[in-house]
Amino acid sequence: MICAMRTPTASSLPKSSTGNATPDLEAYSELLRTGALEPYAYTTLLGLERLDLSKLLREVGRGLPFRVYERLARNMGLTNDRLLRLVDIARRTFIRRRSEGRFSPDESDRLLRAARIFGAALSLFEGDRDAALAWLEEPQLAFGGAVPLEIARTEVGAREVEDLAYRLEQGVFS
Repeated sequence: MICAMRTPTASSLPKSSTGNATPDLEAYSELLRTGALEPYAYTTLLGLERLDLSKLLREVGRGLPFRVYERLARNMGLTNDRLLRLVDIARRTFIRRRSEGRFSPDESDRLLRAARIFGAALSLFEGDRDAALAWLEEPQLAFGGAVPLEIARTEVGAREVEDLAYRLEQGVFS
């Protein structure tokens, strides 16, 4: 099976909402440029310090603070509805979590998953948010025409998206 990548054209790229990269995106891009990408560097996209596994598990177990959602939405450039769909959180639950100030462990895990797949796409496009987002939102032949952000709503799908991004980054198209 041949895995083809649709390369976004300049005219198909969404316009950045701010026109500038966020500090989180700049930090992540710097990690990409310097080759210092650690296993959990994608947590930078949530506005979290880079954590080791034990600290990350502890934070997820407690539930991530609400602000990580806002940071991820801003960094990804997704609408609220689109990100809520990706992380499978109902609007009423979202409103409740905002007032509580914290997500449940399961919701936190899904937020981490979204940051992880976005990090993989950023790596593929060398830190270019617009190109990464365009790729995540466009049907991909490797997925039978399915959209990566839709596939990534499950853990199995997210792993497939990450795997494809990694293979494409390495130049493996099969």
